[in-house]
Amino acid sequence: MVKPTRVTNSIRALRFARAEMTQAELAETIGVTRQTLIAIEQGRYSPSLEVAFRIARALGVPLDDVFQYPDTPGEQQ
Repeated sequence: MVKPTRVTNSIRALRFARAEMTQAELAETIGVTRQTLIAIEQGRYSPSLEVAFRIARALGVPLDDVFQYPDTPGEQQ
């Protein structure tokens, strides 16, 4: 069983902000399949750090505008 990730993302909103870029266009740009991008976008899969950076660059925004990790009380940063 796959453990759900706590990492959230804004990929869908950012794609639409970039002239309604399709999942297929973004997937091709970053070098993954559309199915992989769908899983990342839906939060079912966390991308590698390299793929995360490729997504951010393709969308023209900083990495932390694409991916968010919730703060947990008592957790050191």
